[in-house]
Amino acid sequence: MNGLQRFAPRSLGGQIALLIAAALLIAQAINFAIIFQGRRAVRLQVVVQPVVTRVIDAEERIAGGRFRPGPRARVRLEAANPIAGSTSREVAVEQALRAELTDAGFRPRSIVTQVQPIAADDPRLTSLPPRQARRLRRAGHELVIAIERPTGNWLVLRSFWPRGDGPLIATLLIQTLILYLALLLPLLWATRRISGPLRSLASAARRFQPGDSEPPIEERGPYDVRALIAAFNQLRGRVGAMLEEKDRMLGAIGHDLRTPLAALRVRIESVEDETDRAKMAETIDEMSKTLDDILSLARLGRSSEPPVATDLGALVEAVVDDFQALGAAVTLAEVPRVRLKLRPALMRRALRNLIDNAVKYGGRAELSVVVRPAEVAIQIVDAGPGIPEDRLEHVFDPFVRIEGSRNRDTGGAGLGLALARAIVREAGGDIGLENRAEGGLEATVLLPRR
Repeated sequence: MNGLQRFAPRSLGGQIALLIAAALLIAQAINFAIIFQGRRAVRLQVVVQPVVTRVIDAEERIAGGRFRPGPRARVRLEAANPIAGSTSREVAVEQALRAELTDAGFRPRSIVTQVQPIAADDPRLTSLPPRQARRLRRAGHELVIAIERPTGNWLVLRSFWPRGDGPLIATLLIQTLILYLALLLPLLWATRRISGPLRSLASAARRFQPGDSEPPIEERGPYDVRALIAAFNQLRGRVGAMLEEKDRMLGAIGHDLRTPLAALRVRIESVEDETDRAKMAETIDEMSKTLDDILSLARLGRSSEPPVATDLGALVEAVVDDFQALGAAVTLAEVPRVRLKLRPALMRRALRNLIDNAVKYGGRAELSVVVRPAEVAIQIVDAGPGIPEDRLEHVFDPFVRIEGSRNRDTGGAGLGLALARAIVREAGGDIGLENRAEGGLEATVLLPRR
């Protein structure tokens, strides 16, 4: 079954065409069976009825002493069976003859038949009337019938026997081919008219990104398909409008929240205790960073920064240099040069979040870049306690922090990893975490080479 499914068409037009073709095949098979059965019944009637009439007539003439078969007589009287040992008997004809003759009051001992070909130089063709000779030639075969009388001698008759079913089969096959062409070609055209717009709609839905300025999809095809495309165009417009409204609202929220935070930063300068002032400043900075992460995560996918061809090695080196300038224990192995199409600012932010986590929770971060045929892997290794295996995926959820395995004094709202994965996935890649056997955690950023 799986093998058949592998070869079955996957498109709408192909599946409809296959279904109709299978239905036509079944219908034609039933039609063939009915035609062959009817043809066989007609052929039996054409052969049996004249033979029965001639046999009854011959019996009456024999009983009246008037039976004088000449060389051109249709019924001959033989002392023995002339076709003993026949290998091409027509059992259905024999059974039908026996039933008809019995109904007519004549009970034959035996009935034997044999189909014989008619040679082109058969001498009988010259002695027969022209019309009968032509019928015999067209038939190509004749049926010899030997009927044993109750007295032991045999009545022998010859009847036309049509050729095989080859001509009929050829005719039916030609009819089937014409039927397939007459039905399947318009059907394929109709399904193509439906599936073409649907493929365009599916492609547009896959490409859809909030903020894209693609023109509306052309409304074509049958009425139902055009209505579906129109609904998609309207939906895309409404989604775009809602996201634009969301961005305006987020901008207003960000502005309204940053204003009091800036005011607080000014006010804390009047706090005389230096320790309290430092703690307040740290809290304000943390609130500002959390606000930036929330706004960035909410706006992801509608970035004003377009994807550009970027030297990934130079980008990683720049991020590492920033951490080293601040005195963080961050090292980078030799980086190969590879250019990828991505949003540099967002990717720098994702790498900063990952490196920052490694430094906070593992004390240091070791980076390496591995170039593969289909992708580039950025590996970030720390020396921390790691994360429980059953929580490796949960740390990517917003506002989740695995405090059981992390330092309680590191702070943060649990948005760094969520934002990093969202940025990388938006670029077509992914991030994975894995506990190392020798200790520490390894974060791997996979980016496709496209």
